[in-house]
Amino acid sequence: MSDPILSRRAILQGGGALVVSFSLLPRAAAAPPLPPALPTRGLPKSVAGDEVDGFLAIGADGRVTVFSGKVDLGTGVKTALKQMAAEELDLPMGAVSIVQGDTGLTPDQGPTYGSLSIQNGGAQIRQAAATARAALLGLAADRLGVPAAGLALKDGAIGGIPFADLLKDKRFALKVDADAPLKDPSRYALVGKSVARIDIPGKVTGRFTYIHDLKVPGMVHGRVVRPPTIGARLEAVDDAAALAMPGVVKVVREGNFLAIVAQTEWGAIKAAEALRPRWSAWAGLPEQDKLWQHVRATRVAKDDVTSAVGDVAAALPQAAKVLVATYDFAIHTHGSIGPSCAVAEFKDGRLTCWSASQMTHALRRQLAAMTGLPTEDVRCIYLEGSGCYGRNGHEDAAADATLLARAVGRPVRVQWSRADEHGWDPKGPPTLIDLKGGLDAAGAIVAWTSEFFIPEGGAGNVPLVAAELAGLPHETALAPGNIVHNSALPYALPNVRTVCHRLAETPLRPSWIRTPGRMQNTFANEAFLDELAAAAGVDPAAYRMRLLNDPRGAEVLTRALALAKWESRPSPRAETGGDVLRGRGVSYVRYELYRTYVAGVAEVEVDRATGAIRVPRFVVVQDCGQVINPDGVRNQLEGNVIQTVSRVLKEEVTFDRGAVTSLDWASYPILAFPEVPEVVMELIDRPTEKPWGAGEPAAAIVPSAISNAVFDATGVRLRSVPFTKAKMLEGLRGV
Repeated sequence: MSDPILSRRAILQGGGALVVSFSLLPRAAAAPPLPPALPTRGLPKSVAGDEVDGFLAIGADGRVTVFSGKVDLGTGVKTALKQMAAEELDLPMGAVSIVQGDTGLTPDQGPTYGSLSIQNGGAQIRQAAATARAALLGLAADRLGVPAAGLALKDGAIGGIPFADLLKDKRFALKVDADAPLKDPSRYALVGKSVARIDIPGKVTGRFTYIHDLKVPGMVHGRVVRPPTIGARLEAVDDAAALAMPGVVKVVREGNFLAIVAQTEWGAIKAAEALRPRWSAWAGLPEQDKLWQHVRATRVAKDDVTSAVGDVAAALPQAAKVLVATYDFAIHTHGSIGPSCAVAEFKDGRLTCWSASQMTHALRRQLAAMTGLPTEDVRCIYLEGSGCYGRNGHEDAAADATLLARAVGRPVRVQWSRADEHGWDPKGPPTLIDLKGGLDAAGAIVAWTSEFFIPEGGAGNVPLVAAELAGLPHETALAPGNIVHNSALPYALPNVRTVCHRLAETPLRPSWIRTPGRMQNTFANEAFLDELAAAAGVDPAAYRMRLLNDPRGAEVLTRALALAKWESRPSPRAETGGDVLRGRGVSYVRYELYRTYVAGVAEVEVDRATGAIRVPRFVVVQDCGQVINPDGVRNQLEGNVIQTVSRVLKEEVTFDRGAVTSLDWASYPILAFPEVPEVVMELIDRPTEKPWGAGEPAAAIVPSAISNAVFDATGVRLRSVPFTKAKMLEGLRGV
């Protein structure tokens, strides 16, 4: 198979070794051909996750190439992974290249989700580099006749002998040694330092090649005609007018999958509009204004008890005061600014698909199942899109392109429209939470119980729309993410019971979306804790500190309060006059109860006349263990806060009985630039600890911090995301 490759990534062969270089050519340049197997002394490139050669290659010029199954979704992890590898091998950043998410070249390190790229993926690369380091030192010691302990790596050489000369056949042929010693953090030259992201220059100059810019020789364009309702069946189609249009290649129909292929994208769009399909009726969605009744009435497939401490049933009736509350979190779409895109090509019985998928190895298996090809005959190559922060439409666009490429025997590019993206990408599912808390006469919590109504399923593959419509083999299980996390509390309470009711079905196709479950669950827990603090008449930050028995958690919270110049007093504040009401709210999480610590303070302004809520400032402190690239982590904290403020104040998927109706930015608004808060942040770096994730945890505290701040400002408790003007006004009328 002679595969095209991206213009920004040219993979060359030299001296029997693999060398990867990057070039910033004009966007959408045609891609040169690339051999499918990248040989090292005639052997194919290893992709084994337990072999050093799966992760690293040394070129004839001494440059090192890193192969990562984790991909950079715009988060800067490509830069951080290079830092980790370069640090272990004592190389400058410029001597290291990186290939990501190419199933023909990179190991399967699992999908890029869950804030695990550095924590897991980076740790694997680091250990492979440490194994390589030890092997190179051993080779140099043998060559020089001296003990390895007296040698050091410097600028790609040991004792003056270049790496390439030491590893003459350019293959390590070693298993990754879990016990290979890592470099002493006291000697770090790169890790822990802010390094400029390697992707930014091309992006700011407009020369970066996104998936949307890719051109493959002979490529044509496809456009899928979506059913008017999710469950509609295609009964007939009049394609005469479309086929008569210039440049049309083919009308493709497979079951309920209907699309058109044309020489140009615009030609495909116009021809798709000319098709006259007839669809059956379908109205299987619940009424949106009865969504929460529907959720509560859905059959429970199983219960997950996520914490059981003491005896809640006995303690709650003995409480001096009992508070009861229900929280809900709306259905959200990913809302990527650039709609999904993919290119697929069949050649010599094999499939190559270029995609912005965060899970190219899993996508490979899905496309193999859908097409009936052996997995080894499918290659998925990652090319960055416009971000996703969860499983959005990238994989579905890849499935669309694959079906059309098979139908026409040519490479096909599929570019989704905005209506495709908003209407057909998987959604973050609705979450409903019931809570009860009991206080003693002194205001201490004596009992806590909560019930979470969330979909069944874990973080597996999400079914592909094209496969479902075409009636092809596909996965049908719910996959909303591991959304039971952080339903249990990070605090020490005497009597606690938290249970997740796993529902057998959910409206709209669910998938994980940034901080899945952890955000919704932390929202309810941290806002309800504020309710208990207010009922006890205690400062909400001090209330938390009483319950924290984790020194690292206490330090994060203490630093956040200091950074925010926290005014210690109970909420709500006494002064509630004026046209604009101001308040502050605190929140805390230990992500999944075992890793990254985050604490934050939101400052809000509420317009009494309009109900508009503004977050002018958000303070956040994070301890994610060892920090690889401080600037990259700060990017993540800012992104977490800004995106989640948008989700909390504005975002909600709307639908009728048949389909999603929020199909554009007017009906699904997001935060505008003038509304972006100032994000004030502090990192706690622990160089001797393992690195934890930074891509999601800070988002978990944002909804509750805003709810707590609104309560502080107004005395109104907002328990339903999004916090719209209408909800705020309704609350103010009731005060």
